[in-house]
Amino acid sequence: MLQKSDFRRINDYLWEIPVSYRSDMRVPARVYVDEVLLEDALGDKSLEQLVNAATLPGVVGATIAMPDVHQGYGFPVGGVAATALPDGIISPGAIGYDINCGVRLLASALDVDEARPYLDHLADALYRNCPSGVGRGGRYRLTTRELTAVLRDGARWCRQQGIASDEDLLHTEEQGCMPNADPELVSAQARERGREQLGTLGSGNHFLEVDRITAIADAEAAAAYGLRLNQVVVLIHCGSRGLGHQVCTDYVREFQPVIKRYGITLPDRELVCAPLSSPEGQRYLAAMHCAANFAFANRQALAHQVRESFEQVFRRSGLPTELRQVYDVAHNIGKIETHTVAGQTLQVCVHRKGATRAFAPGSEQIPPDYRAVGQPVLVPGSMGTASYVLAGTAGAMEQTFGSTCHGAGRVLSRTAAKKQIHGDQLRQQLNARGIHVRAGSLSGLAEEAPFAYKRVERVVEVVERAGIARIVARLEPLLVVKG
Repeated sequence: MLQKSDFRRINDYLWEIPVSYRSDMRVPARVYVDEVLLEDALGDKSLEQLVNAATLPGVVGATIAMPDVHQGYGFPVGGVAATALPDGIISPGAIGYDINCGVRLLASALDVDEARPYLDHLADALYRNCPSGVGRGGRYRLTTRELTAVLRDGARWCRQQGIASDEDLLHTEEQGCMPNADPELVSAQARERGREQLGTLGSGNHFLEVDRITAIADAEAAAAYGLRLNQVVVLIHCGSRGLGHQVCTDYVREFQPVIKRYGITLPDRELVCAPLSSPEGQRYLAAMHCAANFAFANRQALAHQVRESFEQVFRRSGLPTELRQVYDVAHNIGKIETHTVAGQTLQVCVHRKGATRAFAPGSEQIPPDYRAVGQPVLVPGSMGTASYVLAGTAGAMEQTFGSTCHGAGRVLSRTAAKKQIHGDQLRQQLNARGIHVRAGSLSGLAEEAPFAYKRVERVVEVVERAGIARIVARLEPLLVVKG
């Protein structure tokens, strides 16, 4: 069991477990935390998992944990690891089951005082138009041909259906479509699980939230992103639903017998992997990109349904109804990128699981209108707490393969949270604070109680002080629709 004394303190916000800690480590394991968050991280197996990941073939630089880190399947949520091509591995567990779970931010032209009288009606409209809850289907019943097109084209399929604009795609990571996705490599079971789930929130920590901007910390970046004080904005947090989960399940199962063939020894079988250049690695990469494309299309369909809701509620008031897409980012994904490692330019597979890409100003991967200030980074809190818009920095490129945190990060399990509060009690507490709540299930609501998460202010303070993102705007919830 790791202890604080096993770490080398590099500075106030960066701690390192050196390679000397365990003989099988190929690189050090680094964690961005202050002393309080380090104690939180030591409360579960997340940092042990980070050390295990440091043994993976082809891993370079360091394995990295963000301040929102917590224990995941084999690899910590809030973790980043890069493996060098062509011999490095790719691991489904280090990308996650909810492939391309991510966040989208839409900005309205409304001020909070204009919207406040309509919030109850808006909550009803959003809950009606954006299905939430376990296994619930949506308005789309995709034919085999349509689902294949979604898996191949992602959000571009939505543009063909008239539910996405060119600006939406421009303001989406990878413009809403991962390359080289091969729908033939997605199983029939995965397809069946996704066939009726496009445009749905799902359950767990997924949500849709209407917020107001309560503070601007970086006026130049906020202006570039089109954000201002007291503006009403919308956050959408969800992923690839049952389809992505099944893709991960399928390839974890497929990889288990092949690791011996490639002479890979693992400290934890949940880190099962294959060389990226192997037939198995290439198959998973192409299937994972399909699931990522499904998630981009899912958030785009939800954005369309949110726009419909605003139109239904505000149309007769004379108030503006349009919602402009600020950005959409992935949290759980593996991407082939070029980074500088120990002075060498390397092509690597960056595994981000519960971590956000945070590219610096000037990157060609950023939309032209944001290029001078850096990539938007969206960091949701939990219901009832603040969320943040950050911007990518040069420090992230130098230290973390262009990555930063993705949220508040759990400190309590879902079971422990449910033991401490009932969903209806939590809903009453949030309502008393003026936050309108609609939930797919009261049990699911209790699982996501704000006290089950770390203080998001502390998390974003660490990433800013460490130089791996900078704060642009602070958001507070007005209305929450929970999965």
